[in-house]
Amino acid sequence: MILNKLKVWSLWRKGKTLSEIGLMVDRHAGSIFGVLKLQDGISPVQRKRRESFLSLEECEDISRGLTSAISIREIARRIAISPSTVIREIKRNGGIIKYRAIIADKNALQRALRPKQCKLQKGNPLSKLVEAKLLRELLS
Repeated sequence: MILNKLKVWSLWRKGKTLSEIGLMVDRHAGSIFGVLKLQDGISPVQRKRRESFLSLEECEDISRGLTSAISIREIARRIAISPSTVIREIKRNGGIIKYRAIIADKNALQRALRPKQCKLQKGNPLSKLVEAKLLRELLS
């Protein structure tokens, strides 16, 4: 299905009609419209992981190390990264007991999505303080 979507976007960029694309990928034109409509007709950018982020294999090594009761330092040494990076990765994704590589990888991809919500929109104490100061400034 992914190859079909890539082919659909390629044909769409070449100026083919929905009917022509449907015939080429053996789908109804309405199905093609649905794929294109999700992105408003603009082909999505291929997501790729930054080299500085942990790979799925490294997450798997962390998960296996935790289930084998290997120390954090030993896990870090085996995958050649800093122990503090391993600790942050574990804390960010459920802790020592709940850490799972697949879930950690999905979470990382989700956290990397853009645009991100502004910190002032999250309703935390900082946003309330800024709002109060802006109101005070407005009223004075």
